[in-house]
Amino acid sequence: MEHKTDTAQMVKSRLSMPKNYIVYLLNDDFTTMDFVIKVLMIYFGHDAKSAFEIMLKVHKDGKGICGVYPFELAETKAEQVRTFARTNNFPLRVGIEEE
Repeated sequence: MEHKTDTAQMVKSRLSMPKNYIVYLLNDDFTTMDFVIKVLMIYFGHDAKSAFEIMLKVHKDGKGICGVYPFELAETKAEQVRTFARTNNFPLRVGIEEE
């Protein structure tokens, strides 16, 4: 049994790993802090404490990271948040960027 083939396959599988994308929220003057916390808990699985900390980061710094996911999942989560925000009459903005 040749080890070169096994090594080549391992290298190839490492090279084909999907890229991850950061999902983030942007601050605005209308979306309530409670709503941002709710979004972080519902769509990103944060507990109350970490959701509160991320919400404060969004509020103070203008941007806060919700999570890091493969592209398709990041896009899906971003769209779910946009829809939820619109449905609740909030202008909450969410974006994604390559890690």
